[in-house]
Amino acid sequence: MKIDIATPAMLFPAISLLLLAYTNRFLTLATIIRNFKYAGSDENTLAQIKNLRLRIQLIKRMQIAGVGSFFLCTVAMLAIYLTYQQAGNWLFATSLIFLLYSLWMSVREILISSEALDFHLEGIKKREE
Repeated sequence: MKIDIATPAMLFPAISLLLLAYTNRFLTLATIIRNFKYAGSDENTLAQIKNLRLRIQLIKRMQIAGVGSFFLCTVAMLAIYLTYQQAGNWLFATSLIFLLYSLWMSVREILISSEALDFHLEGIKKREE
């Protein structure tokens, strides 16, 4: 299948917005961690810390895969421009795989973020009892 230079170029705005969203998630998580009140080594606090560490790792992977996708998309455009069509096709396909991986990590982080809210709510419930 032959693609032209416009095909990878269509991903530029989408990838840029994803990277911005990932950065916002990272900054929000960093703020949460900086404001985290360590309440001793009870089960709830340890679960929250474990959850935060996992979320940091996932966001890091999301960002790396997103940047990798952006990079490969750019190299694919360059290859197509220099008339290396087959290389451009493979680079673009690889950039799509990186993008899919990034999106999958995003879904995992959202699910884990929901767990973090459950931990927090459980902690509030225990304090009220």
